[in-house]
Amino acid sequence: MYTTGNIIGGQLRTAERLLDSRNPANGEVMGRFPQSDAIEVAAAVAAARNAQPAWAALDLEQRRAALHRVADAIAANAEWLATLVTQEQGRPLGGVGPDQVPGSRFELWGCEAWTRATASLTLAPEVVFEDETRRDELHRKPFGVVAAIAPWNWPLMISIWQVIPAIFAGNTVVLKPSEYTSVCGLELAKVIAGALPPGVMNTVSGDGSVGALLVEDPQVNKIMFTGSGATGARIVAAAARNLTPTTMELGGNDAAIVLDDADPKAIAPGLFWGAFLNMGQTCACAKRLYVPDALHDQIVAELQAIIAATPMGDGLQPGIAMGPVQNRMQLQKVAALVDSAREDGATIVCGGRLPDGPGNFYPLTLVTDIRDGARLVDEEQFGPVLPIIRYSELEEAIANANRLDVGLGASVWSSDSARAAQIATRLQAGTVWINQHGMVHPMVPFGGVKRSGWGLEFGNEGLKSVTQPQVISLKK
Repeated sequence: MYTTGNIIGGQLRTAERLLDSRNPANGEVMGRFPQSDAIEVAAAVAAARNAQPAWAALDLEQRRAALHRVADAIAANAEWLATLVTQEQGRPLGGVGPDQVPGSRFELWGCEAWTRATASLTLAPEVVFEDETRRDELHRKPFGVVAAIAPWNWPLMISIWQVIPAIFAGNTVVLKPSEYTSVCGLELAKVIAGALPPGVMNTVSGDGSVGALLVEDPQVNKIMFTGSGATGARIVAAAARNLTPTTMELGGNDAAIVLDDADPKAIAPGLFWGAFLNMGQTCACAKRLYVPDALHDQIVAELQAIIAATPMGDGLQPGIAMGPVQNRMQLQKVAALVDSAREDGATIVCGGRLPDGPGNFYPLTLVTDIRDGARLVDEEQFGPVLPIIRYSELEEAIANANRLDVGLGASVWSSDSARAAQIATRLQAGTVWINQHGMVHPMVPFGGVKRSGWGLEFGNEGLKSVTQPQVISLKK
């Protein structure tokens, strides 16, 4: 069992009260982490505030070099961190490369790659107007202290998405990892902090009360959150009291639409990973699949064949492609949604039953004979279940894809990319992929519409979101 602590002002802090973190593959305690209190939260914010002016005073090249030191440190600790992720989050170790299972090693590779990609960006002033009388430049300035609240599904990668652009832009950070994955989250933070001046990277940990203390602190200048809409609403309410700006990524219920000219066998692997990556516990997974009548049975058969060949188990064991659902609460939600679909007359093609034995395992599940309005279609399941909805008219599928009040991602699958692109422009989502799903990239802006949140991450647009504009206007 591994016991970890928080890093505040460059110093490791232990706590009197520790919480257990459990391995979702067997239910055993794999580590312990601190339950921070109000004093520790205030100390973390103060440390970040004290370190921020000197950090922001460094030029961009100095901060760029610091990010490469962070990336080097992540690479040096990647195998150890990946093992912690598998023990705590449940994802298999997997590997890196197109023929490897995208598991914990893939997440650590992504953390390093994303850090280096962010370090390649720039924040050069932009001349927005100039004539014979004046010259106006738009500069980007850091907010100050950024509070980053990370989720349990990709605990290290999403922390990197929040933290690295913020510090590169001249902010300092207080990170609060999810209480479900705090051990690996805090250990990553220690690695990051070790490559930076004291106080640039700080952490607090514990249950939701700790996150509430952090976002309510008036010394926090920007909040970044990835998680559920319900928690996001509480954070926004707290931020409003201090007029603190926010970037909110609140998940979605992504629709994937297969057009009638698609090749089922060719697209099946992409659909499979688009829906079941990380056991479906990814905000931008395909969670509703709309297929034309003529292709329905073949697509179901192709997906069922892939599922039958996909081994599930403890991610530390070799050859495993899928692990458990991360926590019991989510497992019970997934099971309840499938049970509701079954009771309403849907067909469970495969899976759909809680297995005996320890751990939070739930089989990869396909559900057919289901329509819009069913709970499994309308509620984000965030698990290894895919409802497949037949359609006869494409306009009907487009309307149903846009029907819900969320819009993070969507996808269109077709042998005609030009036709697919035309359909893509009609879907209400922050990103619409064609013949792929959930393929984010560090240089491509990412964010949701409607109740999936606001603000952008990744690339130059994401870097702008952790800065505030300042206009310098010169009279000639």
